Amino acid sequence: MDFKFTDEEENFRTELSNWLGKELSTITESQKNDPDEYWKFTLSMRQKLSEKGWLTMAWPEEYGGQNASHMMQVIFAEEMSYNRAPGRDIFGTRMMAPTLMIHGTEEQKKEFLPPVSKGEVQWCQGYSEPESGSDLASLQTRAVEDGDDYVINGTKIWTSGAHRADHIMVLTRTDPDAPKHRGISFLLCDMNTPGLTVNPIVNMAGDHNFNMITFDNVRVPKKNLVGEQNRGWYVGATLLDFERSGVDYSAGARKTLEELINYSKTNNLNGKPLAENEVIRNRLADLSIEVDVSRLISYNIAWMQSEGLVPNKESSMGKVFGTELQQHISQLGMQMLGLHGQLSPNSKYSVLEGRINHMYLSNVSETIAAGTSEIQRNIIATRGLGLPRG
Repeated sequence: MDFKFTDEEENFRTELSNWLGKELSTITESQKNDPDEYWKFTLSMRQKLSEKGWLTMAWPEEYGGQNASHMMQVIFAEEMSYNRAPGRDIFGTRMMAPTLMIHGTEEQKKEFLPPVSKGEVQWCQGYSEPESGSDLASLQTRAVEDGDDYVINGTKIWTSGAHRADHIMVLTRTDPDAPKHRGISFLLCDMNTPGLTVNPIVNMAGDHNFNMITFDNVRVPKKNLVGEQNRGWYVGATLLDFERSGVDYSAGARKTLEELINYSKTNNLNGKPLAENEVIRNRLADLSIEVDVSRLISYNIAWMQSEGLVPNKESSMGKVFGTELQQHISQLGMQMLGLHGQLSPNSKYSVLEGRINHMYLSNVSETIAAGTSEIQRNIIATRGLGLPRG
């Protein structure tokens, strides 16, 4: 089997990597440390990426893409994650757009896709609720028909990036009497609609990324219904398959692993380099294997998408393996750094810019968000292995 990329793909990787090195060298310390300033830098990067045509390379040309191969898009995502580069709206480019291309009307595609490809908008995802997480089909946010609109009431929680978003994809219950997986509809809503309120949730790493959203008689035009009314569960499930795929897990882990390997060569434990410690050597080797496995799972998902297939159990494999890899990396990093691992990024004594400490705290949610590891394993067991439901 030949896992090599084509010359065109490798040339693109080199061009992108060099370009990112140049652009990221311009970011200042104040931009890194101030969330609002960093967001401005993110938007400026997004505009530059859009002008390059890289944001949505694999999209059809009529929606702002270049009809590039899915593998080119994977290389783009991989290099962006490896270089820790801001600029992408994964909710728009990787989740909403592919779902709309499958289930949306032509009018919806023309309205919502071009602004994403131009880097003009930010999307977020309204799925989880205070009482509906892993059992997402039990959601209670209601949408009632009123003339040409749906009127939404309810609460969404753990909504990443909602405080920055222009639009939200929201799952609502339109038939409360139907079985719970039915009677759900998928709507696209403007975040500036009257009655919609965003409240911040700060995690234990000190980051404000999560939010709680309340809908109080929020009106959404019926033309923003994606797919059939009361059949939105299947639209939402398609989006989850795209959310759970992606090479970002392995690319980010590979970067951190390389930093830990370098750290092991230049720092001592009991008078000897960490790299000579048998336990640490074995764990670093294990993680190198995990990174490559995660990477190849993502490449397989990209191939499926290039063939017009929707990855399902494969996306769950990628998600469960990739997110647990994130935790394995940060756990080993904390062990290697010892007491220095407890120092936050703003400490002048922190090692590796305090990144390991931040990862260790923020990665707790990785195996919960977008479907817990238990949910992913159930999907693999039932849809992949043909096992009965437990």
